[in-house]
Amino acid sequence: MNSVPREQYFTPQTAAAVPQQAVVIGGGIVGTCCALYLQRSGFKVTLIDPAAPGDSTAKWSCGQISVGEIIPLSKPGILLKVPGWLMDQEGPLALRPSALPGIVPWFLRFLSCARQSKIVDIATAMASLTSDVFADYANLLDSIDDDTLIGQRPILEVFDSAAGVEHERPHIELRKSLGFDTQIIGRAEIDDLEPALKGRFSHGFLLPQWRFVSDTEAFLKALTENFVTNGGRRVRSAAARINEDAGQATGVTLDNGESLPAAHVVLAAGAGSRRFFSQLAVNAPLEAVAGYQVLVRNPEVKFKHSVIYADGGFCFTPMLRGLQIGGTIEFAGRNAKPNFRRAEIILAKAKKVLPELNTAKHEFGVGYRPFLPDTKPIIDRSKRLPNVLLALGHGQLGLTLGATTGRLIADLASGRTPKQDLTPFSARRFG
Repeated sequence: MNSVPREQYFTPQTAAAVPQQAVVIGGGIVGTCCALYLQRSGFKVTLIDPAAPGDSTAKWSCGQISVGEIIPLSKPGILLKVPGWLMDQEGPLALRPSALPGIVPWFLRFLSCARQSKIVDIATAMASLTSDVFADYANLLDSIDDDTLIGQRPILEVFDSAAGVEHERPHIELRKSLGFDTQIIGRAEIDDLEPALKGRFSHGFLLPQWRFVSDTEAFLKALTENFVTNGGRRVRSAAARINEDAGQATGVTLDNGESLPAAHVVLAAGAGSRRFFSQLAVNAPLEAVAGYQVLVRNPEVKFKHSVIYADGGFCFTPMLRGLQIGGTIEFAGRNAKPNFRRAEIILAKAKKVLPELNTAKHEFGVGYRPFLPDTKPIIDRSKRLPNVLLALGHGQLGLTLGATTGRLIADLASGRTPKQDLTPFSARRFG
């Protein structure tokens, strides 16, 4: 990671300046990166989250820094797949029938993004963010000694047949036009790159610009430790309310009654951000989508790369704590309990691909991805309380876009003009 060129997007306050207070609500990857960039911009930052460092949605992810994952989920033909999701609860994307009434308005917005012109617009906007991902993380990792946190190897994507590759060709061309390469590979290349899959797949992609995190939990802990070591405060508590006076936020009150003053408040609590939408006059259709994972502690199968099995709907990611297998998602509805049968399905499918996989010691996990219908995040400020900054709705790209979002939020808080045009990520784009 230290080999990535470092770019300075921030100008720290002078030593003589009195640091402004900032409070970040949400200690996941996005909130932690926001706290770090604010800190490096000279703010005195408090980060609040009820969970322990590292115990967040990003922990239970595929661990990929997916710089080329810019095509929205609403691909052409998606409407035809919805009945199948309802009937096949073992598919890579499931919809609980009980969730259907509440999710209909979200799905209608989602389907409206399936037009080709809309897909190009979304992909173009997302590419503007993902193009700076590695430089933005380099700024945060420059003082962390562990240079193995982000694996420097590319990612593989494999298919059961040539049909899968052909189906993706239009998206390959769109990614290529926006600066992201995809190399089509065959059996010999797959066998050579990933001996664990030797003889199993003859069609696939090499994604040379993508990378993966060697341990998502350790990665989050390292960033948090860096934040605290440099004078930040992390409080294990939930935010009860955002305090305000005369059209400005004045701080945050915690569940325990403690009040934290702030010149700026950052809302980066993922799907939990919804509880503040009414106060902030945010009308965004944010839904939590459950993503299930299995961590196999002693797999006895060694992977060199993170590998997406496209037709299976899941991914193998080698991590320091074991082999993480996951990716299947479920629209379950708000406040629904996890259905770990979904994780059992992943494990059974993985065993079919790798019969030699030792699954004796495994752990199930779930992360709730905060999705908006156009699969773009919100990076903006509240119209009602303009010193409340919004960093939410990253869907499956929280880990990928954490540092870039943090840099942009620090720009807004400091009064600097962000490098990227944030119009496509406005909170007001939904009306």
